[in-house]
Amino acid sequence: MGSSCYSRGNRVSLELIKAWLNERKLEAEVNFKGQLCSGLCSKGPVLIINDHVYQDVHPANVINILKSAISGVHA
Repeated sequence: MGSSCYSRGNRVSLELIKAWLNERKLEAEVNFKGQLCSGLCSKGPVLIINDHVYQDVHPANVINILKSAISGVHA
């Protein structure tokens, strides 16, 4: 949710992530929260899932990241 990542596409990715979790009824199982700047501006936007940092996250690749990162999910 840092200003650089947010302006570089995370505002759209945020809505895609929320919709993806909602469609799969995962809201109660997933702790989804924003984070201020992680200091990876040149590699952002970033998404952190289970302590793994995904770099260069954009609306075009965020769903594929979710599918591969969250095991046991109906992709």
